[in-house]
Amino acid sequence: MKHRITLQFIAALHLSTLGFATFGQEKADSKAQGVATGAVLIAPFSGARTGALPPPWRVVGLPGNKVPLAQVDIVTIDGASVLRLATDRSYGSAVHALPGLRLGAGARLAWRWRLEQPLAGANLRTKEGDDAALKVCALFDLPLDQLSLGESTLMRMARLVSGEPLPSATLCYVWDNKLPAGTVLPNAYSGRVRYWVLNGAETATGAWARHDRPVAADFRKAFELVGEMPPLTAIAVGADADNTGGRSLAWVGDVTLTP
Repeated sequence: MKHRITLQFIAALHLSTLGFATFGQEKADSKAQGVATGAVLIAPFSGARTGALPPPWRVVGLPGNKVPLAQVDIVTIDGASVLRLATDRSYGSAVHALPGLRLGAGARLAWRWRLEQPLAGANLRTKEGDDAALKVCALFDLPLDQLSLGESTLMRMARLVSGEPLPSATLCYVWDNKLPAGTVLPNAYSGRVRYWVLNGAETATGAWARHDRPVAADFRKAFELVGEMPPLTAIAVGADADNTGGRSLAWVGDVTLTP
């Protein structure tokens, strides 16, 4: 589906992969959500019933339904309610809007996830293989004057085409079955998205893995940022298999944020 880099594609990339089309609608609701003292703003999956996501989480797919929507819903695994991400040549994300948070240097993003069925054909270094069976993304509003001239021009035009204030910098933590853990690389289509492999080829599937990441520090490293941290505008959890035409299955537990 994604064979040419056009303004329409760049807009679609950010509107779907990053789910930005849902942002401004739920900021007020997101302020009321929390999962524990000091870990605020993210509505827990564990308190939800089977089926629909707990608000303000929303399911987002590709604009125009160009590919089927992945199965993104709440199921019970090991006695707990968790988010299911199941792809079949499809694409989908769960997106949680945030009120433009200014993260401190010690900000932490934590969750647990489990990959049951990886994508055999995925290769994050190529456009043809640019699919992920499991990713947790932090979306930031980096000022455009901090981008290169080419990137800022493309972003302005993509925002104009989409009519949305698209995120200008996104860090996606991924579980990848080929790259080793610790690999950091740009998205094959857009340098405004960076991947950070947390579980890689050396990690066995079928078991839960927990992560507690210094998200502000990781963002600075991935984007080589020296100046002020941009505001965090959303968290997205997703999976896609539209490029490789494969199938995958994964689950994600509660996501917590300590700003």
